[in-house]
Amino acid sequence: MKGLRRLARRFGPGRALCVALLIVLVAGRIADPLAVEELRVRTFDTYQVLAPRRAEQRPVVIVDIDDKSLDRIGQWPWARTRLADLVDRLTRAGAVVIGFDIIFAEPDRLSPDIAARDFQGIDEATRARLRAAPNNDQILAAALKKGRVVLGESGLPRVVARSLPPRPTQGVAVLGVDPTPLLFDFPGLLRNIPVLENAAAGLGQLAIRTERDGIVRRVPVVMRAEGNLLPSLTTEILRVASGSESLLIRADAAGMRSVAVRGFQFPTDRNGQLWVHFSHHDPARFVSAVDVLEGAVPADRFNGRLVLIGTSAVGLLDVKTTPVDPVVPGVEVHAQILENVLTRSTLSRPNFAGALEILAALVVGGAVIWLVPVFGPLVILLLGIVLSVLIAGVSWYLFDQQRLLIDASFPLLASFLIYVVLVFVNYVSEQQQRRRIRSAFSQYLSPALVERLASAPEHLVLGGEVRALTVMFSDVRGFTTISESYKDDPQGLISLMNRLLTPLTNAIVSRHGTVDKYMGDAIMAFWNAPLGDAMHEHHAVEAALDMIARIEMLNVERRAEAEADGAGFIPINIGIGLNTGACVVGNMGSDLRFDYSALGDSVNLASRLEGQSKSYGVPIIAGSNTALAVRERFAILEIDFIRVKGKNEPEVIYAVFGREDLLASEEFQHLRNANTEMLAAYRSRDWSGAAFALDAGRKADSAGRLKAYHDLYAERIRAFQAAPPPAAWDGVFVATGK
Repeated sequence: MKGLRRLARRFGPGRALCVALLIVLVAGRIADPLAVEELRVRTFDTYQVLAPRRAEQRPVVIVDIDDKSLDRIGQWPWARTRLADLVDRLTRAGAVVIGFDIIFAEPDRLSPDIAARDFQGIDEATRARLRAAPNNDQILAAALKKGRVVLGESGLPRVVARSLPPRPTQGVAVLGVDPTPLLFDFPGLLRNIPVLENAAAGLGQLAIRTERDGIVRRVPVVMRAEGNLLPSLTTEILRVASGSESLLIRADAAGMRSVAVRGFQFPTDRNGQLWVHFSHHDPARFVSAVDVLEGAVPADRFNGRLVLIGTSAVGLLDVKTTPVDPVVPGVEVHAQILENVLTRSTLSRPNFAGALEILAALVVGGAVIWLVPVFGPLVILLLGIVLSVLIAGVSWYLFDQQRLLIDASFPLLASFLIYVVLVFVNYVSEQQQRRRIRSAFSQYLSPALVERLASAPEHLVLGGEVRALTVMFSDVRGFTTISESYKDDPQGLISLMNRLLTPLTNAIVSRHGTVDKYMGDAIMAFWNAPLGDAMHEHHAVEAALDMIARIEMLNVERRAEAEADGAGFIPINIGIGLNTGACVVGNMGSDLRFDYSALGDSVNLASRLEGQSKSYGVPIIAGSNTALAVRERFAILEIDFIRVKGKNEPEVIYAVFGREDLLASEEFQHLRNANTEMLAAYRSRDWSGAAFALDAGRKADSAGRLKAYHDLYAERIRAFQAAPPPAAWDGVFVATGK
């Protein structure tokens, strides 16, 4: 007893629940409800869509009573003398067998003897001549006897009371168990008129069974009607073509297995249906009936081939849906069945397929039940993906190479459901454990820390990861002066801060940035963490330009408000520093409080660059890594080679002015060329050349955006002209302030 309890604890409620689920799933598969069958056939549809049959050989020709034929000859039904002419032409052309996808259930109403009986207003002499004329049905029967012709007929869901002579029968032999209880059974039968039945070489059923969703996937090749075993139209055509006297049906305890005629054997499902391997609709299969009647089709088009006579005319409504085509003429389905058999490309779903699929579900589901609690959901998920690919791959291989239909969806669905249930049970168990943690630690730790410990204790480890970030610092210029104007209105200052920080924050967040912290009127933000961002340099520069634009809009609003109130107006200006480099990013802080933040030399440089924006008189300064990454999409200028305070290595820094439209402008190109010449002359100690290029830059800067920058370099040049730098000077400017 103790051993059983120990085994039960080790096995666990989750496993027990999944074993019960697996049993239910297997029972459901054995019952095979419509939903399970629907999933299975949809899987097979997908295979056919991915790899439709290639119709490389065309042993079947369809003579099509199409809209063209109806326009030229007249509405359907045609006089049977015209059909007799059609049969004669096909027989003379060498057609092996002609099959009619048409039922002649009534005498031809256009026959002369019927016209003599029904027409009114004609004299007796005319009526006598009509009665003496050959009967249309007899003319067609004579044409049928000249060749090998199979007529179609159709099973009916009810008994039809008609006084007809006994139907000509075909021989059917059964090898094995009697399959009739599993075949489709039609109480009634819609037959052809006796004169045509007796003249035909064979009679076949036209039944094309659509599934619940209206798609044709399987077609009965043998069925019961009026208590007799009868072949389909295509099966009968093959029997007549092969010269067989009878059909041979093979069956076992599970149902039918195959149908054979001389030279051909094709597999069926247990209900006597053939799984059709469809190709796409092919107009090359068709010839127009009117072209045949007018002799416009060469005889070798039919010589040695099977011929089907049917219709694609829209008004005659004989259309079907297949897995690979939404609309095909029904006669083309018969043609594709014949092609399947003649080219030996039929699909097969053996009677043991269901047992094999259940076995696969038991093996894979049992493995999931046993292994998930041992290795955890992630490892099993990876293993499950491998197994799923393997099962689906085997199923696909059997379809593509062996033409066997083995369903992968049931074992995959069963194992997935079991996996989901196990993960859910584990989740519930973890939630219970978290509640116990909260109960145990709530007396000792802050509520916030308890929640984080309960949800993911591993995230509380101090430290982080090294990642390339683009870091931004922004600060308001002259904020002390602005705040002093609100010394009697502290609420107004708070309102101004909110109006300032909200648009700046929105500009950052809308470009995938992470706001690290607010430091009074300053903001620190970064890109590429916690979520990766392959375009983090571009997004940071976009955000910086957007921040400048939003500040300008805010100043317009504040100026209008100040003028309306008669108050003084102090514009807000910000400086922004951007830098890209390796940083440590992660949860940092104490045991009681953590912040997701970034540290590192690249962060410090971004802060220093923000401070330098005031000295150079430009709103945005970017480090070299950032600038070089975005130089093809933004208007940027190199402005100095600088060693900021606290760093030994100098950095080439750049000013950012605008987007691609400004970059492409002629004015900016002149300005950039002049600036490049000025910096080159300056660093090579050519002070007069630098001064000349500086003047060219001032002229190119019509908007005066670089006035402070040009003034700064003019002062440096004059100073160096008066007192040149030492011989070891490398062009680096050493910044003494932050």
